[in-house]
Amino acid sequence: MKFGTVLSYVAAVSLAATMAQAGTSKMNFAKVYEKECQGCHGPIHQGGVGADLRPKALKKKNKQMLVDTIMEGRPGTAMPAWKSTFSRDDAAGMVDWLMNWKNTVELKLDLDQIKKSWKQLADRKALFKKYPTPTDVKSVKDIVFATERDASLVDFIDGTTGKVLSRHKAGFAVHVTVTNKRMPRYAYSISRSGRLTMFDLNAPGQPAIASVQVGQESRGLAVSPDGKYVMAGNYNPGGAVLCDAKTLEPLKVYPTASVIDPDGNIGPSRVAYIADTPYAPYFSFALKDGGHVYIVDYSKPDFPVVGDIPNIGKILHDAFENEGKQMGRFVYVASQGSDLMGVVDLKTKKLAAKIYTGPGTKPHPGQGSSWYNDRYGQLNATNSMNVGNVVIWDMNNEVVANVPTAGGGLFIGTSKDTPYLWSDCVLGGPANYNKVYLINKQTLETDKIIEVGKEKGHLIDAHTGKVLQEWDATQYQVVKGKEVDSKMSKEKLVTYTAKHGPKVKKPVVPRLLHAEPANHGKWTFISEWTTGRIGVYNSKTGEFVKYIYNMTTPTFTYSVEHRQEVPGA
Repeated sequence: MKFGTVLSYVAAVSLAATMAQAGTSKMNFAKVYEKECQGCHGPIHQGGVGADLRPKALKKKNKQMLVDTIMEGRPGTAMPAWKSTFSRDDAAGMVDWLMNWKNTVELKLDLDQIKKSWKQLADRKALFKKYPTPTDVKSVKDIVFATERDASLVDFIDGTTGKVLSRHKAGFAVHVTVTNKRMPRYAYSISRSGRLTMFDLNAPGQPAIASVQVGQESRGLAVSPDGKYVMAGNYNPGGAVLCDAKTLEPLKVYPTASVIDPDGNIGPSRVAYIADTPYAPYFSFALKDGGHVYIVDYSKPDFPVVGDIPNIGKILHDAFENEGKQMGRFVYVASQGSDLMGVVDLKTKKLAAKIYTGPGTKPHPGQGSSWYNDRYGQLNATNSMNVGNVVIWDMNNEVVANVPTAGGGLFIGTSKDTPYLWSDCVLGGPANYNKVYLINKQTLETDKIIEVGKEKGHLIDAHTGKVLQEWDATQYQVVKGKEVDSKMSKEKLVTYTAKHGPKVKKPVVPRLLHAEPANHGKWTFISEWTTGRIGVYNSKTGEFVKYIYNMTTPTFTYSVEHRQEVPGA
């Protein structure tokens, strides 16, 4: 069955169920769930970061309690309050829909069907000849990618000036963008809607040159250091897809429809992180529900799975690799159901250790952080989703510090050009999610805090409380671009203007996330989800520099040069 056919059938079934359960609410529960809920609760409602929402689990719960949970959220967890967008009737209708939901379709990963979706959008070889050097920037390493979640866009920005170069329609909720370390003119994005897209950064406007639909819902993405292969990971249908990195031609699928989980049950598993490594010709990826990590050797015929590391923990998610000596040998895998970081040794293909992050913490390292400390040597760090806590450990896998922050976070990042770990508090609720903590990499203490209010932003000395810098954080309405056809490829673009719109009459608390160091080492980019802009900060001092406006729910930024240096990124 084709993905398109499956999606149509699912939509029809969901619509019927929605109409049956709607009551006086006019909400399309299936559509809202797909957009807002399944990232945490799963495409088949099986849970993960969020609770199991299948009817069997929900029917043990009190309906009014579930309605209250939707409206008010759950403090100290990733579950936000929805009362600003849901009426109480909407919440009751959503609970009814969930309690009566039926998993009518089980998708299977099918290489032939994926190949049928493979599209060439531009002539790669002709562009390669015509544009041997970059046309819009001095170096492609100057480029920073940005994702605009609800606008389904991936943007390319000059990281030395903040100028937006181009904006591309690349599937709903573009989740990850990566570069080809061997051939950095090529970049790739994966959307939550399963579209894998390849771009040429040398050509004017960074045109898309190929795309392929690898699944219905996807997350992870990695490119082999030799520049030959790209691998994408799916939540639905579960599994991973290996493609040619020069063409995006699908080469092999790795289904995960039937695996053994940590409790001994056999069932399907989503694929969470995917990482390449400079240590060996391997991709590794996590079976989110299975608790396993698979290792694929792409240097061998037919790209076999050469390692299967089981029993890491429940609900595997993000991962990152060590820097320093034997760079990329160890993969630190977040187990959000067991509150630990599993340490996978790619040399022995075994689980080397489990680093416990604390009860109910749900570690989420995002891009993670690995750096050299004068006292401890090489150190590594993760954020925690449910509590304001950064956990730091050494290469003996011993925790050496717990650094408190204002609330649960999703991302912690650093680079050789900044003295800080930049840790967000994006899950800390409106009182705290407007903060980013700057943790000194040598003292392992918070030195500064970035705090952006409705009208003013402040850089605060964490030791004294003194305001070191204040800036204008006035919020402006987003000026939306127009959708146009690309002149370079068969794709849709969206125009951009740097001029911001009228002042927002009722400003909101900015929600800051995903600090990313830019390539030249001078700037760090921080997305502001709720205000439609990206903040640019001095990497060495934390001082505010400027805003990039007119973004729709900006989520992630990725610097080409920084990602060239970070193992597995």
